[in-house]
Amino acid sequence: MTVAITRHDLQRGAEAETLANRLSERLVRDIDKLDASTALIDLTCRSSLLAFRARCAIDPRASKVETWEATVNAMQVTSALFAASAVNEGTVECRINRKLRTIPAAGPLSTADAGNWLSGFWLAVICRDQERMTQLSEIPLERLRSPQGQYDEYIYHWVDTLQTWWLRGPDLADKLIATIEASDPAVAQITPRDLMDGTLYPPINLFYHYVRQDRDGFSPALTEALKLHKAYWTLNEDRATDINGSIALGPLAIACLAYDADFPLDIESDYLPKHLLQRTWIGEFPT
Repeated sequence: MTVAITRHDLQRGAEAETLANRLSERLVRDIDKLDASTALIDLTCRSSLLAFRARCAIDPRASKVETWEATVNAMQVTSALFAASAVNEGTVECRINRKLRTIPAAGPLSTADAGNWLSGFWLAVICRDQERMTQLSEIPLERLRSPQGQYDEYIYHWVDTLQTWWLRGPDLADKLIATIEASDPAVAQITPRDLMDGTLYPPINLFYHYVRQDRDGFSPALTEALKLHKAYWTLNEDRATDINGSIALGPLAIACLAYDADFPLDIESDYLPKHLLQRTWIGEFPT
């Protein structure tokens, strides 16, 4: 039996459409200026993620090509952030918004951190872009560290786990266990409890079921992840109208892995846009 998890009400109608269009237009302008200044890559990364979530807010099934373009742009810009931050001089060539672009070296950037790494990796998984998954997985973990006090240690264990899994490195099980233990509220002291429970831990739990090939347990875990996502984003009025809650990014990415591995996914939800999950748009244009 298929379980349906309805998405909470977000801003709808002409106003939401106008917002998504405005964000998309601004993003295109920002992308076109990337070759002029290293200072723009941070802003463009944030803009790309916001435009992606705004598109998902008004097109919850990702049935329109504009939503796929926003997804790909977000992946490409986030990947470009890490590519530009990896070099201190010269330029890097990146495909963004259907064009190869030459972006100035930026050197180490505070935003090229573990948090944005996770967003970039999830987007690469959703876009089934294995080359970008490899590029992100080859970034040394130490390069992703932020000043002490910004993140709990669990996030570095989590990045290490995902990099090890994709590159088929050793000690995956031990690293995943370390991630789970470090994400325990008794250990993680910086991250708010509701944020950890509602949005950050569920992808870890889903990945646990995925790597164990737990086909019977995956769908119930995905259902629980979406319920927790909904609970977090409806806790108060401000969150309920925030377009960042329009999509469950981490759970969607792990669900894409499970879908591609023929796991039974007896769940439907606008938090998991159907055409992103089912890779409908793959091959529409080079990514």
